[in-house]
Amino acid sequence: MLTDYHMHLVGDEQAYDDESFTRAHIERYVDAARERGIGEIGFTDHVFRFREARGWFDHPLWQADANERLQRYHAAVAAARDDGLPVKVALEVDYLEGREQAIADAVAAFEWDFLLGSVHWVAGLAVDWDAAPVWEQLPADEVWDRYVDAVCAAASTGIYDAMAHPDLAKVFGHRPPAGGDHEQRLADGVAAAGVCAEVSSAGYRRQLGELYPSRSLLELLHARQVPVTLGSDAHAPDGVGRDFERALAELHAAGYRTLTVFDAREPRQVPIDA
Repeated sequence: MLTDYHMHLVGDEQAYDDESFTRAHIERYVDAARERGIGEIGFTDHVFRFREARGWFDHPLWQADANERLQRYHAAVAAARDDGLPVKVALEVDYLEGREQAIADAVAAFEWDFLLGSVHWVAGLAVDWDAAPVWEQLPADEVWDRYVDAVCAAASTGIYDAMAHPDLAKVFGHRPPAGGDHEQRLADGVAAAGVCAEVSSAGYRRQLGELYPSRSLLELLHARQVPVTLGSDAHAPDGVGRDFERALAELHAAGYRTLTVFDAREPRQVPIDA
């Protein structure tokens, strides 16, 4: 069975409105998934879009985005799931060093099918947002060191079920420094935490034009028996399942034959080709 476990009800620059939370809007994603042979999808809107996360971080860009109510989002997706649509209720939850308790408390107020952990900010700046780029303030090797440390720390908290786009820091073309151990540390940290790694086709649409995680990191994860989820990071129905044929070929080449699916945060493996 194919799944797409990473998508958003609205685009990053788009405000939520009443239509965003309707069954009809959710069904557009479901219909797109069916057309692409995908049996189940998971909505994982960004936690920083919600008021409950506003107090976690004082950066103006973070503050400006935290406007919607998390309860409204959760209720809409849960209602669609409970009414029989093949959707999972999930969330992409930023990790911020020192805010672990606030993060855990916020997500504990709701029941989830799974939680994606992601690292977008290090040293108070963004690794993947050119409005506040850390790359202009720190050398690339230091950014990568801090990023890897943050991903490993996030995985170890017990808050998350899978780590999204685990080598996201390459988004603007900055590969891990040659001769370094960054990919090994990422793989070791995720494996030690016992969480999944997300395989994201969104990387094909970025500067390097390669999967998250890279082929070499994916092979390291497989060697450590790290289970995986699959996602497109779609921000509209037409992005659901995008570039999955390429991602599945890389998964197969790395040795993966199953994907992880979740029910109420309980994982199980399903054959990719079933």
